[in-house]
Amino acid sequence: MGRLADKNILITGGNSGIGLAAAQEFDREGARVAICGLNEGTLQAAKETLGAGSLAGRADVSKLADLDAMFATIKREFGHLDGVFVNAGYSEFLPFEEVTEESFDMVIGSNFKGAYFTIQKALPLLRRGSSVIINASVGARKGWPTTSTVSTCKAAVVHLARILSAELVDRGIRVNTLSPGPTDTAMFGRFAGEEQGEGVKDILRINNPSKRMADPLEIAKLAVYLASDDSAYVVGADFLIDGGVTAISGVGA
Repeated sequence: MGRLADKNILITGGNSGIGLAAAQEFDREGARVAICGLNEGTLQAAKETLGAGSLAGRADVSKLADLDAMFATIKREFGHLDGVFVNAGYSEFLPFEEVTEESFDMVIGSNFKGAYFTIQKALPLLRRGSSVIINASVGARKGWPTTSTVSTCKAAVVHLARILSAELVDRGIRVNTLSPGPTDTAMFGRFAGEEQGEGVKDILRINNPSKRMADPLEIAKLAVYLASDDSAYVVGADFLIDGGVTAISGVGA
């Protein structure tokens, strides 16, 4: 029996990167998994890697109508939820003065608005003892250039988890965040050209005390812990998993 046996868990953005690794690891640990994302092709490919009874559906988490439709399907098929991994997000890295209203709305819509209303609309399905995990970032603690929208969102969801913990703890629902450092996902394919994306990854590796990026599976294993009853006493916490980039200063090295 896995650590998530008999649990029904939703993973937003579960069709790629950390979300896909989490969906597969949750499945291996015995959970019945529902995933959502924007790309129908990758959603169905991801579903084929999961066990019988899993769900996969297209949903834009920044659109409340999509969330309503998704949760209606989950209620019909699962009946209830025991956990949500709020993972869906969109990143764009621009100097402050180059951020447009369109870019701002896309980043805020997926990373903060989407997280906020995903949790709100999941509440009627969450049983006592449920776990809500929000995928934040070390960017919430670092003043990195070009991250004025995405890192601000990540800082917001870290604090949101504390506030929701205070509101939901009496219902037996735990809310926590995990904050990955640079992780080797397809996000780097969005840079202008494969060479530039690989160059960014090289810089991130060199400047990390561990001299590497995280594998998505490493983040997924932490998410399993937070979704499981092993973490029943963990409430309102933020878990750094960043290779030391937050704790260790490069000054004097």
